[in-house]
Amino acid sequence: MGSTVAKYINLVKLSVGTDDVEGLAAWHASAQAQGPDGYPRHITRMWPKRQDEILNGGSIYWVIKGVIQSRQRIIRLDEVIGADGIRRCAIVMDPEHIRVVATPKRAFQGWRYLTADDAPIDLPHAREQDDDLPAELSSALADIGLI
Repeated sequence: MGSTVAKYINLVKLSVGTDDVEGLAAWHASAQAQGPDGYPRHITRMWPKRQDEILNGGSIYWVIKGVIQSRQRIIRLDEVIGADGIRRCAIVMDPEHIRVVATPKRAFQGWRYLTADDAPIDLPHAREQDDDLPAELSSALADIGLI
């Protein structure tokens, strides 16, 4: 029996300097992180080559302290021209952070593609308000398959 082929792809990105999902959400709610339409956005130098797949239902998964902890649905990709005249990509996101099963992820630069099959599953709504485990414990439990 073959698996269904997802028609979308996700991105995964490190959230540098963030301690938890609440801190990332607070940053995204700040004026510095919002675009002119009020949606949070992340500006990156590279434009994703798989744009159509991303915009067909993809999310950006956030790595916080070495663990994928949440995702946001990607709404669109906007062109942004910096003061230096260089074209950049603004990844415009839904403001809602959806918590996912904690999944360890080694550090990397930039963003990476993440297939639907490899993406962590969303936490059930009943667990969204659970207290966060310390990042080290969450990572260790995920390493041995307990969360």
